[in-house]
Amino acid sequence: MVKGLYTGYTGMVNSQKRLDVISNNLANATTTGFKSEGCTTQAFDSVYAIKIKDLSVGHLNQNIGKISLGAKIGETYRDWTQGSLQSTGNTFDFALAGKGFFSVEFTNKLGETSTMYSRDGAFQMNSEGYLVTKDGDYILGEGGRIQLPTDLDSLSVDSQGNIFADGQYVDTFALVDFEDYNYLEKYGENLFRTVEGASETECTAAVEQGYLEASNINVVSEMVDMIALAREYESGQKVIQTIDSMLSKMVSMSELS
Repeated sequence: MVKGLYTGYTGMVNSQKRLDVISNNLANATTTGFKSEGCTTQAFDSVYAIKIKDLSVGHLNQNIGKISLGAKIGETYRDWTQGSLQSTGNTFDFALAGKGFFSVEFTNKLGETSTMYSRDGAFQMNSEGYLVTKDGDYILGEGGRIQLPTDLDSLSVDSQGNIFADGQYVDTFALVDFEDYNYLEKYGENLFRTVEGASETECTAAVEQGYLEASNINVVSEMVDMIALAREYESGQKVIQTIDSMLSKMVSMSELS
């Protein structure tokens, strides 16, 4: 019966973790280019079945570890579906129609510089004429940092990412795509970084000037999931409360006897 307490507890922890993910999605519903996240739940019986069918074990018996008294988070995944493109009319706003990323020269608090990737095309021009993100990180072109004339009158970018300042060619956005997005991890500030094993491919996305990509969050769907998780959490609470009540009665009866 005590095991039931832990089963209810693991279910509540599972619901809490999934609720954290949904809360983060809702908080970023209006974040440019944000990609929603989700969780899968893994139970003991599924792990057990996989181990039984594992051909790498051979003829030897393999321990599958301590028994799991309930469910746990299997993995967290990201939905890379493109969000809708919204017209802003801003010269320095850009969106990618298709798969791919803008390249960003990111500098951390320690002064270390690395290349990050983003779908957020809300750019600005700083006092030196460099094209930067809203956080001040440099946007990269094929020639490095993209620098525009400080007395710029007009800026135009074609669908291939070629940049023209006052009619003169300046640079081309360093657009990148990857074979497998599982080798990308979230860094923060709407940026992604590669992990070991990432393989770049040619980006075929079209650049749309004067547009921004909205997040792919479906607020209604996320709210429905949140309500369902709240009910799951309450169910776990009721399991624990019921077992606790039964244990109290057993203790009382044993004292009387």
